[in-house]
Amino acid sequence: MGTRSGAAGKVTPTVYVSVDVEADGPIPGPYSMVSFGAVVAGWHDADGFRPAPATAAGFYRELRPVSDTWVPEALAVSGLDRAALLAGGTDPAVAMGQFARWLEQLRTGPDGRRYRPVMVGYPAVYDWQFLYWYLVRFTGSSPFGHSGCLDVKTLYAARAGVPFAGIGKRSMPAELLPDLPHTHHALDDAREQALLFANLMEWDGPHERVSGR
Repeated sequence: MGTRSGAAGKVTPTVYVSVDVEADGPIPGPYSMVSFGAVVAGWHDADGFRPAPATAAGFYRELRPVSDTWVPEALAVSGLDRAALLAGGTDPAVAMGQFARWLEQLRTGPDGRRYRPVMVGYPAVYDWQFLYWYLVRFTGSSPFGHSGCLDVKTLYAARAGVPFAGIGKRSMPAELLPDLPHTHHALDDAREQALLFANLMEWDGPHERVSGR
């Protein structure tokens, strides 16, 4: 990757953090985030994007529910047991404090410089609403700020030059898709998502756009 001349003073070094959330309903507050996983997807500065190793360490917690309401079909996606979460899930305040401290460590990059964390999600809108609500509710602030979120589906639409509506992994070129199962275990899915994001960041786009056809 070549240095982009004159860009260094305008670029905020960024560490992308892939996050996957499993919840027991459609919105936070009335419903609960039951688990979440996070892993570094890569670093981005004036010199370009550097993907994180596929084996990068991650963060994972299963949480005690915050309400008495849940949607059984939503909870079933994660495979987690509500009674077990009520009895042994991590207190949300503890979990979010631990996560905030983990993110703070990521601010110091492999090169010793300071990086700003940005959440990566697929799709980001669902995972972000739970993560942001929990961070603000239980720690008082978000290390990502109020808008430090990047949606992988939107990134694909922009890179591929296709409409957003109807985008799914089945519509993406095979070379972008990680050879990992989608298990609905939050850490597994965060890792799969991180690899998809890294592939997209290094993708030149559809062949017909690159060749000019």
